Amino acid sequence: MTPTEAPIDPEALAAHADEALDWRFKAIPVAAWGRTAGEFLAGRPRLSELGTPLLTLDEPALESNLRAMAEYCADAGVLHAPHGKTTMAPALWSRQLEAGAWGITVANVPQLRVGRAFGVRRLHLANALVDPAAVSWISAELDADPSFGFSCWVDSWRAVVLMDDALRARGAQRPLDVFIELGAPGGRTGAREIEDALEIAKVIAAMPTLRLVGIAGYEGVVAHEASSEGLEAVRGYLHRIAQLHSRLLSSACYRDVDEVFITAGGSAFFDQVVEVLGPLSGLGVNVMLRSGAYLVHDDGFYSGISPFSRGTGKPLQSAMHGWARVLSRPEPELALLDGGKRDFPFDEGLPTPQYARGTTDDLSTSAFVTSVADQHTFMRLDPRVPLGVGDVVRLGLSHPCTAFDKWSLIPVVDDASSDDPLVIDLIRTYF
Repeated sequence: MTPTEAPIDPEALAAHADEALDWRFKAIPVAAWGRTAGEFLAGRPRLSELGTPLLTLDEPALESNLRAMAEYCADAGVLHAPHGKTTMAPALWSRQLEAGAWGITVANVPQLRVGRAFGVRRLHLANALVDPAAVSWISAELDADPSFGFSCWVDSWRAVVLMDDALRARGAQRPLDVFIELGAPGGRTGAREIEDALEIAKVIAAMPTLRLVGIAGYEGVVAHEASSEGLEAVRGYLHRIAQLHSRLLSSACYRDVDEVFITAGGSAFFDQVVEVLGPLSGLGVNVMLRSGAYLVHDDGFYSGISPFSRGTGKPLQSAMHGWARVLSRPEPELALLDGGKRDFPFDEGLPTPQYARGTTDDLSTSAFVTSVADQHTFMRLDPRVPLGVGDVVRLGLSHPCTAFDKWSLIPVVDDASSDDPLVIDLIRTYF
């Protein structure tokens, strides 16, 4: 797991431009059906040519966010394996890798298969791998490709035994790299006690099919807000990871490992990871963040909790926007928009009206969303606002992780704030 270049297969990415557009992609207008993505973009389409509801990405914001995180990690001396589950968009993964990311993190086996299909050279599964068929498949991938790097987490001796059985059954040639996961009481996965993690490490050390390479954890399970209490809870958890690291270094559980990894850091508290675990970097130890939402950011949850919104690094910009058309204004203070739960995220905050396309009227102070149904958004507004049926509203959104999964093809625009943005790219997702 020595850091090397981790490209994505350029031919697999290039194939996106040759994909025929049709009814499968709800962002694409009927006039573009039968043309390839490349042909459609060559016609320099405008946002007004696309229907609603719609999700778009803003290119200047994407590029700014990409550079901000890359510079932060470089300055902090930490590695970065951004979580691919946020976008499931290999084209965006490629940009992250080109900007210096160590590899791509995924959350489950289907996501792992997407990564392999696009030739990602280093994939980190931030989860346990206990399905025998999946263990056998990834082992075959490793044996067939010496340049491919893969690692996953374990938090129990049973998981270790299941992997060992599957690897022995197929006669694996390469050991599987694993991280001991340390969890937190009431949280998700992960050994709850340091002593339990040490016992699991000893089991791994006895298995020639497995190789212990480090420690993993996710601090987001111990706090959901950046209050003083929340930050203190996060730091306390990270200090436990540091303690486990110290205990493992003095054990005989690391074998044939030149570099040890410690990975934590979602998109909300990665500054705390750098503060607590960053000093461990160097001398054969790599601290690795897994932040994924930073690239797209938002106008909701992450805009308030991201370290870059709390004075660390360069401020991020929301790169995603929803667009929805007024279907009905049955009451002076109510407008119904044509986008809903099937189109926009709602689990970490409702969409927020920003303005109507073609106007400079600020809806953020005169309108608000009260609820969303499957295909409708209920927007309350000042009865004096001249918003009529057919007008298109730009919406601020919260939580990119549950925005992308609703769209298989997402237009990228040159400037989401212009009167009629130019569509400059189409991002393919694989959920």
